Amino acid sequence: MDADLPFLTGLDAKLAAIVAPVLADMGFELVRVAVLGRESPTVQIMADRADGTLIRIEDCEQISHAVGAVLDVEDPLPGVWTLEVSSAGIDRPLTRVKDWNRFAGHLAKAEVNIPINGRKRFAGILLGADDNVGRLRLEDGTEAALPLSDLRKARLVLTDELIAASAHMMGVPDAAEAEPSAGAEAPESTPKPGPAPVRKTH
Repeated sequence: MDADLPFLTGLDAKLAAIVAPVLADMGFELVRVAVLGRESPTVQIMADRADGTLIRIEDCEQISHAVGAVLDVEDPLPGVWTLEVSSAGIDRPLTRVKDWNRFAGHLAKAEVNIPINGRKRFAGILLGADDNVGRLRLEDGTEAALPLSDLRKARLVLTDELIAASAHMMGVPDAAEAEPSAGAEAPESTPKPGPAPVRKTH
């Protein structure tokens, strides 16, 4: 399993194979692709900047134009469809091996399709992943190894620690470091979950 690509099957995997190289050429990475709806489906794409910084609305617009053009040529979906491009956000989905490793130490929730020891839903601290399983340290101190191929969904949980880590990634100084001058408003140090998605109908 490629640590830089989400684990996908079927049409989602086909779309990822088309979209990922386009994003890579532009300096971005594919975090998630999903097709929602049947009559007039929406192709949802979540992306990251390859340098690890959070994506901007201008980036989403560039991706939408480039990916839309390629999908028009490849024509993987019949009929009318809508392309939606957005940031993965702070409380992002964990779709790749590298996501599990990059955010090790943060709180996450996950759900599997086939029960493990009688349960499908798990919450705990990320311990990383390899090509086959993602690991969580649960509240009772035990560890859970979740098969990546059987994950229904996994996502970071928004915490103060995660917000602080994301702010640091964006270059926003900590509150203790930011000393606004007298009479000046302190800058907002909490980054938003990400820009609103850019939508384009084809």
